[in-house]
Amino acid sequence: MSEHLDNDEILIEEDLEAEALENISQRTWKIAIVDDDEDVHRATEFSLLDVKILGRRLEFIHTYSKAETHQRFAVESNIAVVLLDVVMETEHAGLELVCFIRDELKWRDTRIILRTGQPGYAPEEEAIRDYDINDYKTKNELTRKKLLTSLTAAIRSYDQLRTIEASRRGLHQIIASSSAFTMQDGIEGFASGVITQIAALCGVPSEGLLCAQCDGDVQFDNSMKYSVIASAGQYQNLMNRSIDEIDNAVIRDSLRRALTERASLFEENNMTLFFSGRGKRAIAAFIELPYALSEVDLQLLEVFCFNLGVCLDNLGLVSQLKSYAFRDQLLLLPNRLRFIEQVDQILSNGVSDQWVCLIDIDDFAEINDVLGHRYGDLLLRSVANRLQNALGSKAFLARVGGDVFGLVGGSSSLQPEVLQKLFVDPFVIDDTVHAVSMSMGLVALDSQSQSGADVLKDASIALKRTKGLQRGSHTLFTREMGVEIRERALMMQHLHKAFDAERLYLMYQPQINLNTRKVIGFEALLRWRTDDGEMIPPTDFIPLAEHSGLIMSLGAWVLRSACFAMVQLLEREHDLTRMAVNVSAIQFRQPEFVGLVQTALRDSGLAPHYLELEITESVTVNGAASFEDALVKLKELGVQIAIDDFGTGYSSLSYLDKLPVDRLKIDKAFVAQIDSAGGPRIAELVIQLGKKLNLSVIAEGIETQHHWDVLRHIHCDEGQGFFIAHPMLENAIDNWLKNWKT
Repeated sequence: MSEHLDNDEILIEEDLEAEALENISQRTWKIAIVDDDEDVHRATEFSLLDVKILGRRLEFIHTYSKAETHQRFAVESNIAVVLLDVVMETEHAGLELVCFIRDELKWRDTRIILRTGQPGYAPEEEAIRDYDINDYKTKNELTRKKLLTSLTAAIRSYDQLRTIEASRRGLHQIIASSSAFTMQDGIEGFASGVITQIAALCGVPSEGLLCAQCDGDVQFDNSMKYSVIASAGQYQNLMNRSIDEIDNAVIRDSLRRALTERASLFEENNMTLFFSGRGKRAIAAFIELPYALSEVDLQLLEVFCFNLGVCLDNLGLVSQLKSYAFRDQLLLLPNRLRFIEQVDQILSNGVSDQWVCLIDIDDFAEINDVLGHRYGDLLLRSVANRLQNALGSKAFLARVGGDVFGLVGGSSSLQPEVLQKLFVDPFVIDDTVHAVSMSMGLVALDSQSQSGADVLKDASIALKRTKGLQRGSHTLFTREMGVEIRERALMMQHLHKAFDAERLYLMYQPQINLNTRKVIGFEALLRWRTDDGEMIPPTDFIPLAEHSGLIMSLGAWVLRSACFAMVQLLEREHDLTRMAVNVSAIQFRQPEFVGLVQTALRDSGLAPHYLELEITESVTVNGAASFEDALVKLKELGVQIAIDDFGTGYSSLSYLDKLPVDRLKIDKAFVAQIDSAGGPRIAELVIQLGKKLNLSVIAEGIETQHHWDVLRHIHCDEGQGFFIAHPMLENAIDNWLKNWKT
């Protein structure tokens, strides 16, 4: 190798007086010498002995072949400059290593200076153009001065690129950490996040990080109390202890000084960062540094500390929002969301004889309306206090609704009889004794319970069952209840779809004079046939339509369709006087109902006296004033009115006498009694009452000749039923009327 030394001479007597730079750290610049000539390695390292560039010493890495360089670079990092020989074991080995460094290792910042003692093997222009190298030199032109100049320029470029990348990564880290801090739960989680993020930002181990806060309490000697709220590594045993217990005086004094002076401190081997938002809370973090930080690091830390101050402010806001999200502000109890979370936690830990109970104050809305909301709030507080005092830690208590309390605990503590006894004694509200009753719905938690939300839903079903059947008592949820409710919900969905898809239709049942056999008219009856041909009884789907609000659209459609059908029958010269249409109580109570009737009559062209509206008896006892007003308006239009299912409701006879109605309709249940031992007693009473009130009477459910004969004998005017005709489609009416006459 020595025979080529003259051509590869690097050492010359020229000298470069390097500018004196401050030694700001113990870090080095890694310089890789890749050459198959041992003398080149020794000469290059010797010429750069004790040289410092930008305040750092040089650390040399030596490899002698392409293969060895592959192995060594695979475990190395942060190499600033590669002095790369072009020709080694092959004439293109050096250029192939350039591709390896850039394309496989992805070292974009590392500077590559290509060196060759045989320039003809790699023309300078082509090498610069085709390969990502930063300089190209022949070995005999690299004097010590020129080598140092090229190396300094390369390192400066590398440092600038690394600084830009560090700044980019640091800003990304700050953004990411700010987002992470918004998810922290409480000041301890926030402080732990500070340690994690500072370690990542500065590239230091978390062994030497510790976070403390000023507790804000003035001690007897007018000093402030400081405590550790997050720690790592060797300091982790100091959590929640006073900083006075820290053995290291430097750390102890630095934290106290930063929190007292409200400023960050930077020393040679450590720093103490201070951050505070606009509130009173402030924290400081002590960090041990293995080396001094760069200017970029300090700038990033300044931005980081500012962000932490904002995050610290947000922490208080998030805590407040969480309080509102999971805490009832009136009673200061856990709310519905927190209750569900608690049940979820119990289910995840394994169920062991646990119950959920919902307690509802009966008639609480009326209490608010009569006595005022302030009184209602006081009653709620009294109920909550009584439950808390009686159950204590035996059950988890929450307010899950306006006047509904939720309990979850052991079955022995939540026995319905035990809970009911808690409300035997009345409450004293504003010096007034107030007795209340409670309705309860209970669910036994088991392995089939899916989630807290599902359990609460089941308890609500049980509570609703109690309030519907027997207030002041309790209902234990069963799987059958759940199946029933889900089937109802499914049927409701199907009902909406059926209406939209026109799967609902009308059939018409004749009404006749029992004495003359003359057909008076028809009653329009709504039917539902599913896609698979199943007929759903009106007694099943009409209540669902009422409950869901679909009855308004459905009722309007039935009314219009029946009016149009009656017009068609009259135009075909059938001698009819009536088209009867059932009206739901919910429909009748709507302010716009009379307007809907007027619109249906106007659009169809049907004279009002041909339309008869059948209303159930129960309508007459709910909202009597508005009911009577609507009846008067309908009678002024000329519409006929019938009371349907008479005798099954609770109408007042004195009130019935004042109503402008035309007809009473005997329910089919009383017609069926004709076949019993007691005979038609109730049917006869209804007929006699109708005669006294000058109302005609029609009976439904006539299924035999005997029914007909008995009803005619006791002077019932009209009738309808299967014995006369089953309900039929509109297109079958003409043929039926023809056959009936003959």
